[in-house]
Amino acid sequence: MSDDEDIQYIKRKRVVHFGALDKEGIPEREEGGDGNVQISTETMEMEKPIIPSDKLEMLEEFEKRRKVRAITVSTNDGEVKSDLRSLGEPICLFGEGPADRRTRLRELLGKLGVDILAKKKQQAEVEQKEEKRDDESTWYHEGPESLKIAREWLVNYSIPKAKERIQRLKQDAELPEKTKMAQKQDIQKKMKCLDVEASQIVDPRPVSWCQFSPDSKMLVTGSWSGLCKLWSVPDCKEIRPLRGHTTHVGSIVFNPRASLDLDAGEVNMASCSADGQVKLWSLDSDEPIADIEGHDARVSRCAYHPSGRFLGTAVWDNSWRLWDLEQLTEVLHQEGHSKEVYCLAFQNDGSLVCSGGLDSFGRVWDLRTGQCIMFLEGHLKGITGVDWSPNGYQIVTCSQDNTCKIWDLRKRNIEYTIPAHTKLVSNVKFEKNTGDYLVSSSYDGTAKVWATKTWLPLATLKGHDNKVSSCDISPDGSMIATASFDRTFKIWTFQ
Repeated sequence: MSDDEDIQYIKRKRVVHFGALDKEGIPEREEGGDGNVQISTETMEMEKPIIPSDKLEMLEEFEKRRKVRAITVSTNDGEVKSDLRSLGEPICLFGEGPADRRTRLRELLGKLGVDILAKKKQQAEVEQKEEKRDDESTWYHEGPESLKIAREWLVNYSIPKAKERIQRLKQDAELPEKTKMAQKQDIQKKMKCLDVEASQIVDPRPVSWCQFSPDSKMLVTGSWSGLCKLWSVPDCKEIRPLRGHTTHVGSIVFNPRASLDLDAGEVNMASCSADGQVKLWSLDSDEPIADIEGHDARVSRCAYHPSGRFLGTAVWDNSWRLWDLEQLTEVLHQEGHSKEVYCLAFQNDGSLVCSGGLDSFGRVWDLRTGQCIMFLEGHLKGITGVDWSPNGYQIVTCSQDNTCKIWDLRKRNIEYTIPAHTKLVSNVKFEKNTGDYLVSSSYDGTAKVWATKTWLPLATLKGHDNKVSSCDISPDGSMIATASFDRTFKIWTFQ
């Protein structure tokens, strides 16, 4: 057959298409005239190759390393350390450099997940917000039965006292203006006659405290030697020494009922010292009749409640405490200051107490509920003294910043700032009957008298050769006492 015949034969030849299989499994032939081969659309699954386990582990390791290399880690070594710390890992291993640390962090993120750091940071922010909310919120816990008894007693005691005080203030407010002006002029004349009546050497060490008795006939002093002494005034004769402390006496105070309706053999005085000891004294013995135990830090000041039933102590463990002398127990251990509590004073009604701390803040507490009802913020340095006016709503504080500040409980704010002295102000006291003036003592060697209406100076008491550590005004208003580092106390009278 020639070549042309072959070509013609191919053109006429039928093309076989492979389609579906017949019953015997042989592909059926289909005729088609278009000259194209039709391919079946049916597919057959191929078996997966079996990979040995060792090679599979190797492949997984390669994939893992590839993912780890793809993780982005900060080049700042400080941030790397911070991330390690947040993950609970050591920030540095022995002999490890910054590059090794980055590699270790990258491997940890590969194991734990890249988003673990974001979750940790989010959790830390939530915890910080909760802590802040807890710090700002007031929390309570159940107190002892003795505290309940004390608070119920304080409610019954303070409400009648408050009614009496308010009635007295209303009567004073109704006085004619001429009468008020005459009283003001009388005080100014009185201060012009103020002079030293007596001066007495107390101890070989500095005298740290002095206070008049409620009947204004005695004065008690405390010194750095630990010795306290009871004196008659104004003749300044020693009645008896009070031996019991062995270190600096912070304060020694009279019971409000002492020398009035309290027997001389009962507890008439309380004192505290730098070693944390608090002692109770009678008027007829030179040794303490009881100790109050439980302070683990220095007690800088103590103060009697107006009823004489309770004693407050300012402690250098950032707290103050209230002791019930009838139940013979501590009924309140109050925290709230961020540094040492240096001083405290009770309102005349007996319902409130003000504490001053070396954190430069003061706080007014309601003894009937335990709440802090006023925050005294304004001093630049620690508060060293505090006292209440007889009107019950004014508080005076003195500070290491050389100033005295007057606070109004009704406005809950500072009423006036007195640039009182050139050095630390050691103590401050209101006149106890009318509250027409106050006295401040200072390390500049002077004490000053201030008018409470205008807060202007009325007199400057000069006479001590060293720092003046304490001051007090007699309950009858006839004398002022000052104690000093020059080892003496002085009695000032209106001659």
